[in-house]
Amino acid sequence: MEESERYRKGLDRLREMKNSSPIGAKLCEIAPDLNRYIKEFAFGDVHSRPGLGKRERELVILSSLATQGYAHEELKSHINMALNIGISREEILEVFIQLAVYAGFPVAVNAVFLAKEVFDRRTDPPV
Repeated sequence: MEESERYRKGLDRLREMKNSSPIGAKLCEIAPDLNRYIKEFAFGDVHSRPGLGKRERELVILSSLATQGYAHEELKSHINMALNIGISREEILEVFIQLAVYAGFPVAVNAVFLAKEVFDRRTDPPV
């Protein structure tokens, strides 16, 4: 299948964010079309829109994924990408603390525990 412009744009966006998530590779093994849709639509179309910067987008995404309560792999992936683009560990934790008020303490606690997993796996020093 030929790569679309949307797909290439999505790949470029993921590279900008230094994505290292295994999600895409795992999807390619079983549902390559879903992987392509994510790259084309989520990253090629939506992430690449003007109006919000990468930081703002990632903060919104962290909040949304955390409140869902079941998107653990995606949340860990976006915590990594947030760190990769310069969002600090403290800012990420602050997002999750803020969620305690609006989404509940269990959401905040679970998100903080997932963040700790990501932080513990990273080799870069906390900023």
